[in-house]
Amino acid sequence: MDSTTCEAAPVPLAQTASRGVKIAVAGGFGAGKTTFVGAVSEITPMRTEAEMTAASIGTDDLSATPSKTMTTVAFDFGRAALSESMVLYLFGAPGQDRFKFVWDTVLNGALGAVVLVDTRRVEDSFPSLDLVEDKHLPYVVAHNVFGHEDQEHTLDDIREALQMAPGVPVLRCDARDRQSVRGVLIALVQHVLDRADRREGRA
Repeated sequence: MDSTTCEAAPVPLAQTASRGVKIAVAGGFGAGKTTFVGAVSEITPMRTEAEMTAASIGTDDLSATPSKTMTTVAFDFGRAALSESMVLYLFGAPGQDRFKFVWDTVLNGALGAVVLVDTRRVEDSFPSLDLVEDKHLPYVVAHNVFGHEDQEHTLDDIREALQMAPGVPVLRCDARDRQSVRGVLIALVQHVLDRADRREGRA
């Protein structure tokens, strides 16, 4: 197995940790949210996956992910230390509309959100984007390349397709790779801090 896909052995919470913040991970069905949380979590991630059954036929679009057999039905949970003092608690939301009743729980109280995008199904990202914007959450958009670089779509293409505001960071990531996921989380926290500075007139 590729080492980038392995989950880390559980790491005890550092005694220096003094601030814990909630981060939501949203996106369309099959965009890689469970993988994203699992790649960076320092504990064994909690998952609420269930086997996909005949009930999903005609409801869940598997055209881009034909090998997918499990789906999140509540939320994923993981923990990642961003520094000696700051710990992120990651909550991954389910992607399907029929689980929208969980989305508020995942997003409420979050410092910010990562919205994962699959360029094979860009339109699936709009419900998550609408929700984080309605809640006025700072967020970044992360194009999950699924281990291969998408040569057809630039980040500007993705920004235009999603009708993103200029100040929202759009970046690429491989949701299976720990360092790539950490880079997205660092970008999100920096975006949150920059937005707070602008509001307070410090930038």
